[in-house]
Amino acid sequence: MRIETYGHEIEVTPALRDYVETKLKRLERHFEQPFEVRAQLGTRKPDYLAEATLTLPGRTLHADASAETMYAAIDALADKLDRLLLKHKKKKEDQLQQRVPRGEYAD
Repeated sequence: MRIETYGHEIEVTPALRDYVETKLKRLERHFEQPFEVRAQLGTRKPDYLAEATLTLPGRTLHADASAETMYAAIDALADKLDRLLLKHKKKKEDQLQQRVPRGEYAD
């Protein structure tokens, strides 16, 4: 997994970058395939804003979150991305099960 972190009108410190990477690393447990995350941190007064675009093979997911602190916004963003990935994974599994009914195998 590749994570790129950018700042919009704020400086992304090494501590913020490490925090984003730590929080978003947990997304790897849902997919074995490599994917890319572009995270953007910024401010929307009076709150802090965290946005991310997650690029999977054949699909792009986007989420954003705002909170009173940057760390809280990053936490909320990681939770949203986690839910989006689980929803996407479930949808793919359901589609696969519809193609191949249980008990039947293709030769």
